[in-house]
Amino acid sequence: MEPGSRGAAPGGVSVSAVLPAGGSGERLGGATPKQFCAVQGRPLVSYAVRAMERISWISDIIVVVSPENIETMKTIIEKYGHKRVTVVEGGITRHRSIFNGLKVFAENEFSSSLLQKPEVVIIHDAVRPFVEEDIISKVVMAAKEHGAAGAIRPLVSTVIASAADGCLDHSLERARYRASEMPQAFLFDIIYEAYQQCTDYDLDYGTECLHLALKYCKTNAKLVEGTADLWKVTYKRDLYAAESIIKDNLSQQVCVITNVKETLAQVGFLLLESLKSQIKVEAISVSLSKNNSCLQNVVSGQCYNFVCVNDKSCALQETQELVDMLERSNIPLLYPVVLISVHLDISNNSFSIGMEDLNMIKKFARETKKKNILVYGLLIQYKGCQVVSMPCLKWLTQGQSHISM
Repeated sequence: MEPGSRGAAPGGVSVSAVLPAGGSGERLGGATPKQFCAVQGRPLVSYAVRAMERISWISDIIVVVSPENIETMKTIIEKYGHKRVTVVEGGITRHRSIFNGLKVFAENEFSSSLLQKPEVVIIHDAVRPFVEEDIISKVVMAAKEHGAAGAIRPLVSTVIASAADGCLDHSLERARYRASEMPQAFLFDIIYEAYQQCTDYDLDYGTECLHLALKYCKTNAKLVEGTADLWKVTYKRDLYAAESIIKDNLSQQVCVITNVKETLAQVGFLLLESLKSQIKVEAISVSLSKNNSCLQNVVSGQCYNFVCVNDKSCALQETQELVDMLERSNIPLLYPVVLISVHLDISNNSFSIGMEDLNMIKKFARETKKKNILVYGLLIQYKGCQVVSMPCLKWLTQGQSHISM
């Protein structure tokens, strides 16, 4: 399924998401609020939006920002091609901002056109960029059944309470308690009613949405064990950790794509066998010129590294078709995509590449780099089941070329 299409939500309910992004980032330090800090050249909030956007069954994504950052957020949406996103002006506290986000579905004054009210609404911090569909599905299913649900994690440190004189009063038994994380999900009518009944004190000093559902609607939330990557970017060091995780994620999987021709499929199999001990590899044999559903599923998934094995005579054409498919999928909007195009020469002649072809390849690589797709190439002479020689032609997007024997 391509991003942007609508799939069935867990339990068949309609689902939307509210992402509060109005924090000032005081603990982070610096003039830029943390949600707008760049990680790998992209604002942190964009990663969180994209995490929701890639889930086809989430109908609308509401991003709530402070008044002075509304135009900044709209620019981010336009630059990175985000879809199904509505920007809403936040309040002076977290709870007031979330309440404003919910009002978009219920009160005309908060939106030029009232969005359709979902059965379940997800609430997720804009500075938690690594949330996966699996945990979101679990909290949505739990919210449908129990009215409210939220991700939790074990406590890392023991929680203590201090007395008025600054000395230890008591500590909590760590095994009995959990850290409340995001995402959380609610039946919309329950959480909206809870916010409507809130006191000003709750709105100004409270931080826990699950507590509001319990306090005002008697809804006891289901707690769902979350994964270790649900952490929140709070301090400057967290930005470096986020960047490290993103870089690591990009190198975890590769898809080897070959044509249906027997010789090309053999080379694809050899590549798979040599790579699978080091990295997760998926191999498919398809015709790139056809609208293949298997390839579409891979392209619209979480893979950002591709090896495309082509016949030398039509390598550039087939590589272009794959680039077009990647572009349509919006995958390069989130992370750079690495595409290694393998030109297979099965002739008996010694092989080389002319300057005209080389210049064409270099130009193609420069153009694809503008689309956040980094193209490299290998020229392989192949006889039978043996690679007899393998000069490497690296398609450097800076316009240089390098050939090594």
